[in-house]
Amino acid sequence: MKKIIVSIIAFSLFSASCSDFIEKEQRGKQTLENYFQTVQECENYANELTQRLLLAKEWWVLTAPRVTNEMSTDDAWMGNTGQDNSAHRPCSQYIITPDNMGDMNGIYTAHYYTIQSANIGLEKMAMSPITETQKNQYMGESLFVRAYCYYELVNLFGGVPLYTKSLGTSDLTLERSSAADVYAQIEADLKDAAAKLESAPVARDGRINKWAAYALLARVSLFQEKWAEAKTYANKVITEGPFQLEADFLNIWNVNNHNGVESILEAQSSSVQNRDLGAALPTLAGARGEDKKNFPSNDAADVLDGWGWCMPTSDLENAYLSENDVIRRRSTITKWGEAAYGDEVLNPTHKFSLNDNKSGRICRKYYIPIATRRSLDKKDGHLPLNIPLIRLAEMYLTRAEANYHTGGDALADINVIRARVKLDPKTGISGPTLLRQIYKERRLELAFEGLRLFDIRREKDPTTGRPVIESLMGPNGTFVQYNLSSTDPYETTNLREPQDKGINFNPAKHLMWPIPQLEIDLSGNVIKQNPGY
Repeated sequence: MKKIIVSIIAFSLFSASCSDFIEKEQRGKQTLENYFQTVQECENYANELTQRLLLAKEWWVLTAPRVTNEMSTDDAWMGNTGQDNSAHRPCSQYIITPDNMGDMNGIYTAHYYTIQSANIGLEKMAMSPITETQKNQYMGESLFVRAYCYYELVNLFGGVPLYTKSLGTSDLTLERSSAADVYAQIEADLKDAAAKLESAPVARDGRINKWAAYALLARVSLFQEKWAEAKTYANKVITEGPFQLEADFLNIWNVNNHNGVESILEAQSSSVQNRDLGAALPTLAGARGEDKKNFPSNDAADVLDGWGWCMPTSDLENAYLSENDVIRRRSTITKWGEAAYGDEVLNPTHKFSLNDNKSGRICRKYYIPIATRRSLDKKDGHLPLNIPLIRLAEMYLTRAEANYHTGGDALADINVIRARVKLDPKTGISGPTLLRQIYKERRLELAFEGLRLFDIRREKDPTTGRPVIESLMGPNGTFVQYNLSSTDPYETTNLREPQDKGINFNPAKHLMWPIPQLEIDLSGNVIKQNPGY
């Protein structure tokens, strides 16, 4: 594991709720020995950990790798065909090697830096003179952050070095733990976090609470095929938590509906003009090559002009069309020349550069409405789009899949999700057909929300018993074959991103990414590489 230099966190002035800015008096020279003496100091530290996890100051550290993972699935192309794609190409085209990781190096290093910082904070907060109630809140939040870091690491790389105490200079190399051991620590941290956060307020926008811990427990239980536990935790969030499904699906990603009734955990954003506190995702994945002449106003203020990465595939669009799923399709995908859903008056024919766009499509979930664009003097770094990371609909789908495997009523849960988007209920299906429908509902509901790669790696094809990704990718994969025979007028016209996306997938190694070679070298080869790399 990369040598970690122990240092004090650069304490953020930005509250996790974006509601105000904290000014604190400097108490002489601050070190790890005299910090954590006040509630404000402990809160600042927990806020900084949360910000690192959910809204990294540098977009390329976490946002870019998470978007690259989307590009590695059947949902998204790299998309931008006019610029250097070396950061995204290794994963997206399955040519990744330990020495050519693209931007996947960043998420590995960033999470271990955050884990080390969380370990320091937990040790110091435990000895802080603040009250037990206050300790519980900030330690609970820190435990969740550590658990989430390990959750992403184990799903991206498999078993990784595991440690829960701050490292000193004599502890700089650790062997990899098994994936089972990493998951066990994630579960322990989340259970501890939920217990510590039991009496912490839930309505504080942007703060981690016990329901986020229970919801992530439901997710990691599902990923381990612990069906009973997945059902228990998902059911707890659904029946006991203060959440409800948004009546309008489009409202989940609404710039004017931050932390809505369905949201369990969101990365916070703000358009405050003297700080770069906005979301990077709408820029990174926004339409490239917008022009004021394509808007009714003919006003440059309406132009955002994103970078054009992570463009939806026609295969994903076809999945919506096969269900006549108009609401979720238009809330997820905008095709070139089509009105931006919910913004039809000000953007009736959203057009952008087809020369720079592989698929002629953009992700509607990441879209910034025209009225919001006009209100901003500064756009890049100031876009007020919160990013939902866990929401209630996922819990219904988790319970549905768990019910399928435990003999419960899986249909009822997917039909709740379908009813919200005005689709008829599914009836009379069971066995493999039902399981495939559950998988499909997850894809349609949660597209571009960070779960597709993890899902197709873990979901089992009910016919073969093999991971679903193996039936999609590789020379004979259905997704690869679809693209090779596609007649889509956008994707097949712009061939600067190859049409054989996924053809290099090898199930012997690509169910996880390699460990960065740099980390292996710095460990003195104590860390061993994943098979096949």
